[in-house]
Amino acid sequence: MTDISEVFPLGRYTRPTVFTAETRARAIDDIEAMPTHLRQAVDGLNDRQLDAPYRAGGWTVRQVTHHVTDAHINAYVRTRLALTEHNPTIKPFDQNQWSELTDARQQPVATSLALIDALHQRWVTLLRSLTPADFARPFVHPESGPLTVDQLVAEYAWEGQHHVAQITSLRQRAGW
Repeated sequence: MTDISEVFPLGRYTRPTVFTAETRARAIDDIEAMPTHLRQAVDGLNDRQLDAPYRAGGWTVRQVTHHVTDAHINAYVRTRLALTEHNPTIKPFDQNQWSELTDARQQPVATSLALIDALHQRWVTLLRSLTPADFARPFVHPESGPLTVDQLVAEYAWEGQHHVAQITSLRQRAGW
């Protein structure tokens, strides 16, 4: 049986209900720092280690790394849709099926690390330009219901830290 701390090393995500300039700035700072933390988390790992699951029955470190990039690409696009369309319904993606595609299972992690560096530069520039009204812009996630840009930013700030912690906690447990 999997230890819940291996699945959620930071604990389960709790969606905030209040957003302030300070909480937004902290979330954007976390998003900005995440590519560096992800790079540090996988630094020096060999292919055997990258292909080890972070928990029994879980994704490999390689799949987690590629997933973070996939998820953050989708979050960036969702941000832009919320800012440019009236209450758009976004397209979800099946993260488990995406993680089984050949690129997620075999591609060197350097590819996703380079992509997430560039993506986060663009995303952070955009986020730092937004007004409080922009952060309140709504969109609809077919599985989660109505959300705002504020909620998306908070969730993906946590999501990046969550996946980095999955990798770093495996490294600690395995003595890597």
